[in-house]
Amino acid sequence: MDLNNKHILAIDYGQKFTGIATYYVGRDPFPLAYGRVAYKSDSQLIKDIMDICEDEFIDIIVVGVPFFTDGKSSTMTKTVQDFIEKLKGDAQQSVYDIDETLTTFEAEERMKNDPKYNFKVDLQKIDELSAVIILEEFVKNS
Repeated sequence: MDLNNKHILAIDYGQKFTGIATYYVGRDPFPLAYGRVAYKSDSQLIKDIMDICEDEFIDIIVVGVPFFTDGKSSTMTKTVQDFIEKLKGDAQQSVYDIDETLTTFEAEERMKNDPKYNFKVDLQKIDELSAVIILEEFVKNS
């Protein structure tokens, strides 16, 4: 898949906060944390995502799907997959999913090793950093 000159939005779905990251392939030097959206309902989250897509001229949406480390599904796996189906029904953009196993763990490790986060886990920013990692994986594997 040719991602050149595509603007990608990545989502770390959560039922408290959903992390968002963006990357304009060929323009941005690397994926950028966009922030987080407070979760109220799937339909409200989809509306918020569609607003971001319109504002940022997004071409592709990527959603991280959590699995257990052994690859088995959890109740959250099914919840996210159901959300992705709803999103595909509303989105004009191509919607992809990617395995996001251990992204939160990786985000915590990055924070502990980065002066930008004062070498501490910042719970206000963990969701958007997880979305950045999801986006990095998607680009690397595409």
